[in-house]
Amino acid sequence: MVAHVARAAGSVPLSRVSPDLAVPLRPYLEAAAAEIIREIKRQVPEYARPKDSRYGQRMRWAAEQSVSAFIDAIGRPDPSWEAVSDIFAGIGAYEARKGRGLEGLQTSIRVGGQVACRRFIKDAQRLDWPLETLGQITDSLFVFLEKVAGAAGHGYARAEEAMATERERARHRLRDLLIMEPHASMEAISDLAYGAGWEVPRSLALVAIRRTGTRPVPVLSPQILADWHGTDPYLIVPDPEGPGQERLLDSLARGQMAAIGPTVAVTRAGMSLRWARHALALVERGVLPAKEPVRCVDHIPTLAGAMCEELIDVALRVRLAPLLELPPQRREPLARTLLVYMENRDNAVAAAEQLLVHEQTVRYRIRRLEEILGDLPFDSAHRTELMLLLHSWVRISPPEDPVLPAGTRPNDDPFADAAAG
Repeated sequence: MVAHVARAAGSVPLSRVSPDLAVPLRPYLEAAAAEIIREIKRQVPEYARPKDSRYGQRMRWAAEQSVSAFIDAIGRPDPSWEAVSDIFAGIGAYEARKGRGLEGLQTSIRVGGQVACRRFIKDAQRLDWPLETLGQITDSLFVFLEKVAGAAGHGYARAEEAMATERERARHRLRDLLIMEPHASMEAISDLAYGAGWEVPRSLALVAIRRTGTRPVPVLSPQILADWHGTDPYLIVPDPEGPGQERLLDSLARGQMAAIGPTVAVTRAGMSLRWARHALALVERGVLPAKEPVRCVDHIPTLAGAMCEELIDVALRVRLAPLLELPPQRREPLARTLLVYMENRDNAVAAAEQLLVHEQTVRYRIRRLEEILGDLPFDSAHRTELMLLLHSWVRISPPEDPVLPAGTRPNDDPFADAAAG
């Protein structure tokens, strides 16, 4: 593309100017370059570098090459400005890599053109050029400046594209590194974060998402790392406990199933994602609500119970075997009542309000449970265990009917229906 710019620049009318015109200009090339640099430093503060610095020396060299290339093109039928175009493409790329915009460079090119134009007017007066010659020189100068500015813009754009591609690759590598288990070291994370342009936060939360419908991928802050297109999409959200982050988390997952993992240190992102995915699986099963993003820390008993369902199923058949022997229409209300009663610190009135039954119904069911289970519901040594078993039964998945010996009938209570309200 730079070569194309250089070839296009050869179409300017310098070929119609006598090559002898360049001879009296050559002794003034260095002076012209020095004046251009002085004026650039005056009008573009970011380029006001010491002349003996590496940057200052490169500026002076670029100015000298530009002035020399233009003067050398005078009188040539097909001048080649590819070399100077390459110089400015390199300058544009350098500005992009330093994170600066093109405004300063474009202003510098324009200032250089103004200085050159003033000097050519003086040269015309000094050397008695006809107006037609001065017009050809200045017209060529403007085309030259346009092509040089174009080369700088192309170099800038290519560098930006290359950096964006590399930065995106680094972000993907960082995203994959963060969720590794066993986790990576903080040093490895920091090194990759630098290349990705990602500021390492104090903490993270992972959001597991199940995309539904055709909702477009939202535009995210650069600090949020995302995998929208994998089989199990997720987001890495920095400092989730910070100001405004709760609204951000809700908005990120709006309109689709989502679960927010616990807030963890940067090196524990994999653990947060693991629990977020467990919670999302329970949302898909209908165990946890799907109307809004589920936060793992709000459903710890359910998550803990779901992670050891096999063990809990065995424990249920040991601890609550007499209750399981009742038919489902008897045992389910009793199990739910006992759980809510224990959650409300054995308060029958509060349990009745939550269950939407009369408090006497709750008291009857608790007495019935004492007959079935003995002292187990009131044994402090087993209270936590019993609440976990009941929580898993009522809120995750009820146990299947036990297999009873042939010729036996479940223990039934002919008055249970009336008392159960």
